[in-house]
Amino acid sequence: MSAESFEARVRQALYAGRRWHPVEIGFWLLAFAAFLLFPRHLLLLNEITILGLFALSLDLILGYAGIVSLGHAAFLGMGAYAAGLLAKHVTGDPLAGLACGMAAAGLVGLLTSPLVLRGSDLTRLMVTLGVALILYELANSFGSLTGGADGLQGVMMKPVLGQFEFDIFGRTAYLYSLSVLFVLFLIARRVVHSPFGLSLRAVRDNPLRASASGVPNGRRLAAAYTLAAAYAGAAGALLAQTTQFVSLDVLDFHRSADLMLVLIIGGAGYLYGGLVGAIAFKLLQDAISSFTPQYWMFWIGLFLVLFVLGGREIIHGAVKTVAGRFARLGKGGA
Repeated sequence: MSAESFEARVRQALYAGRRWHPVEIGFWLLAFAAFLLFPRHLLLLNEITILGLFALSLDLILGYAGIVSLGHAAFLGMGAYAAGLLAKHVTGDPLAGLACGMAAAGLVGLLTSPLVLRGSDLTRLMVTLGVALILYELANSFGSLTGGADGLQGVMMKPVLGQFEFDIFGRTAYLYSLSVLFVLFLIARRVVHSPFGLSLRAVRDNPLRASASGVPNGRRLAAAYTLAAAYAGAAGALLAQTTQFVSLDVLDFHRSADLMLVLIIGGAGYLYGGLVGAIAFKLLQDAISSFTPQYWMFWIGLFLVLFVLGGREIIHGAVKTVAGRFARLGKGGA
């Protein structure tokens, strides 16, 4: 294969990945229409949206870069505390808090990336978990700043864009969180379907070959890890702003464990996996806890075991088949 034909194939693949399929358009139209369709469940929808953004951040490193993590809650908590402290002591502007949360989490991701990117997958698991545990203990120790076990209280938010005030029904919270998710999803979609995204997948699939081809593996992975940390920080900032409270729970291990379950349900390596997994996980959690509040974790665990053993391939295959049919219809219409 000549260099010209190879370059043409790469450009064609990038162009095909950037095209919007009808299923994608329908997904986002339904997400925004849910504001009108389910007015009594906007708080739950807001939780799903934030969890979806959190899962998207992990998918960027796990699905596209092959970096495993058991401490992704570190960045969620960093973003939450940064946004909460800014709102309490400086300004309650939501967009400023969002930027602060992303910057703080991204900085932590950048500083810890040299540690995470060394060694095998097991080493990365232990390092990421260790970073999360360290941040948890720091937040608990500096109670005068973070509130410690009592949580960070007094987080007062101003209206979004100076017009839309947060309310107890979640109207502004859901539209605000969904808008942030949509914008960050567009950026992530552009990134993974760019030459940078292709190089990440090359490093994931065969790091030796990628390095021999001139790809700077370390810098690519560090950039992806920093971006994913910033996305997780955005999810933490949204959580702090829409609840106006930050507790140590945002740094707890179960946040990272739940995130792995979300990607197990939705699948890693395609951006919608985290979003679909967040929807399924939260709806399942809400439905089971409504009729068995004491043992809902048991039933979720049982469902996930059965799902992993046999149901995941069937569901993922059906979703990909439907998406493929819509894609062919879209090409035929074009």
